Amino acid sequence: MKYIIIFLFASIISSAQINKEQLNIMPWPQNISLSEGAFPLTKKFKVNITGAPNSRIFIGATNFLRRLDGRTGLFFNQGFVTGLNEVPDAELQINCVRAGKIELYEDESYLLDITPSKITINATTDVGALHALETLLQLLQNNSNSFYFPISKISDFPRFTWRGLMIDVARHFMPVDVIKRNLDGMAAVKMNVFHWHLVDDQGWRIEMKKHPKLIEMASDGNYYTQEEIKSVVKYASDRGILVVPEIDVPGHGSAILTAYPEIGSKVVNLNLNSGEKGQQFTQIQSYSIERNAGIFSPTLDPSNPKTYQLLNEFFDEICPLFPGKFFHIGGDENEGKDWDSNPKIQEFKKKHGLVNNHELQTYFTMQLIPMLKKHNKVLMGWEEIMTKNMSKDAIIHSWKGSNEGQPAGKSLADAAKGGYKTVLSNGYYIDLVFGVEDHYSVDPMPKNFVLTDEEKARILGGEATMWTELVTPETLDSRIWPRTAAIAERFWSNENITDINSLRKRLNTFSFRLEELGLTHLKSKEGLLRNISNNQKNEALLDLSNVCEPIKQYSRNKGGTEYQMYSPLTLFADACTPDASDALGFGLAVTNYLNNKTNENQSILVAYLSKWVKMHTDLTALGNNAPLVQPLLPLSESLKNISEQLLLKINKQSIDASALNELLEKCNSKEHADVELAVYNSLKKLVQA
Repeated sequence: MKYIIIFLFASIISSAQINKEQLNIMPWPQNISLSEGAFPLTKKFKVNITGAPNSRIFIGATNFLRRLDGRTGLFFNQGFVTGLNEVPDAELQINCVRAGKIELYEDESYLLDITPSKITINATTDVGALHALETLLQLLQNNSNSFYFPISKISDFPRFTWRGLMIDVARHFMPVDVIKRNLDGMAAVKMNVFHWHLVDDQGWRIEMKKHPKLIEMASDGNYYTQEEIKSVVKYASDRGILVVPEIDVPGHGSAILTAYPEIGSKVVNLNLNSGEKGQQFTQIQSYSIERNAGIFSPTLDPSNPKTYQLLNEFFDEICPLFPGKFFHIGGDENEGKDWDSNPKIQEFKKKHGLVNNHELQTYFTMQLIPMLKKHNKVLMGWEEIMTKNMSKDAIIHSWKGSNEGQPAGKSLADAAKGGYKTVLSNGYYIDLVFGVEDHYSVDPMPKNFVLTDEEKARILGGEATMWTELVTPETLDSRIWPRTAAIAERFWSNENITDINSLRKRLNTFSFRLEELGLTHLKSKEGLLRNISNNQKNEALLDLSNVCEPIKQYSRNKGGTEYQMYSPLTLFADACTPDASDALGFGLAVTNYLNNKTNENQSILVAYLSKWVKMHTDLTALGNNAPLVQPLLPLSESLKNISEQLLLKINKQSIDASALNELLEKCNSKEHADVELAVYNSLKKLVQA
């Protein structure tokens, strides 16, 4: 009887054949084949590990079991995986040939084979095995009363060796738990480089035992202890992630110079008259931590020997905290104003035959290379460090594009052609709050430049960049996820994986699954809306947030002075996110209706427009006891007004075309609450139809 029940159970599952379009894997694997049938999950499911892996695989396998058990509620009998070959007859067998190293060019490939009675993961390294476990979790399926994995074979490996995410913790400090949950998110999409932007004008974030002034004077009390940094590095390593620290020099120097003004470039000349003969004295400029966003003039003095003495001492204390091979020194956005006005620095340039500030900065950067090299570190910097005299050992981080007046990918191609290894971030600036399609369409391998195979090999990959002028620990996750998962796919998957509809479908499920890692990109919105609504029923507010997006490309923070580093980021624009869900749904509804005006397509469209008419009435009532709702009412009123007219048009009633166009343009306003209506283009299609 027992065997009959098992047979029937397996038959029910296997009858539901899964196809590739039903899977929600992120990033999409290199090779996958599906067969009929399934591996059914029961509480007896266990994991066994063989080979010679690093101990991180035991942590990864245990976390895998807990996440899988959390999804299925099966109460697995196996608790913690602590050693090799603990359960030889386990249904999941993981074999790792050797311990993986947390460095570039490591073998991250894996083979995953799911049969009706057994699952096997074979990987050269435990890092590859960790990737396989993430894929296996994403393969989980269910019917009405059970969970299973489809019979399948996957062989997978990354397209690029550098698949990074940068988080800036200088503008707004991010506590350790925020960093760690985002490391978990990175691991879930097989990203392997965490770029930690630790120092900028707005703060120094590293405990310095030999130079305590840096945290006493330039951190506002928000910094990581050295033990906390070690714990983050270990946490990242256990997930196959390399940590690359960044201290931005010589520009973006306000925080460093707040503690050590004597190595600053700006001078104050005082003319004091003594009888008939004037005397001139030079006074050291004082500095303070910057409270605004933007580009500022405080810059380290490249002519002062103490500058290099201090930086050498800083590196001596910081480098041992980070066992990885790379150290990012920034080097960006140095306008050189303080260099130009300093006679001593101008004399230094002449003495060393340096024609311009770019060459002076190259001189400065070259002094840092031996400081880092003695710690076995390779210097990396933003593309401004690249000149004809820069060491070819440096890694160039490409970030400029059309917004900076040059073709997208040009600096990346120039670096590769010039003999430099390089990483792309232009196109992956997630803090610009562009939609996922904008990032997904950018490939790390430039298509508009001809490169040799040798030059292509110098393109290491790419990096999503999360600058935090307008982000707090409460909203960081919603600005990183889920869009970064799409960027991760660009770094991992075959270049031919570009279907945006498939991406959106998979991303919806993956986004929800990220919550099991503690990420707050979905749930944080509820708290923000509750604050805005003054804890009133806020369904209408939620509806408006689902058609609004933050205004793009730093336009929210005009001139970098509207928001200081202590200004509130608890407003409607902070609750809204790119890829507003109802805007996407409405766009599809408009397309379907204009292509085929069936009753069904019309009713879907009418439902959206009717909802927005009612929404404004409800928001107006909500605003009677919620001052933060008031700035939103002009937008909701504009949407209500055009919705009413479009409902008349759909019902073939007479309307004033010029008045309709006038209403449409009111929906294109970016003057209210730092948001824009993401349905404008779809409304325009209806108006013009």
